[in-house]
Amino acid sequence: MIVYSTNWCGDCRRSKRFLDRHGIQYELIDIDGNREAASEVVRLNGGRRTIPTIVFDDGSVLAEPSDRQLAEKLGLD
Repeated sequence: MIVYSTNWCGDCRRSKRFLDRHGIQYELIDIDGNREAASEVVRLNGGRRTIPTIVFDDGSVLAEPSDRQLAEKLGLD
């Protein structure tokens, strides 16, 4: 799983806390100063720079997911 994020994003911090609390492994990519990663986020979100953008191992993507959406996707509910 890849989490595209920034240090200043509150929703990013919340999603990372959720994943950490549940012991979910992920690769964190900070898009600030990383043009390639920022472009990938825009591509994944149909032209919008929405974070966090989470790409799951099955190729699916959630952008700005709630904790409930993450729990459902990960089978934690």
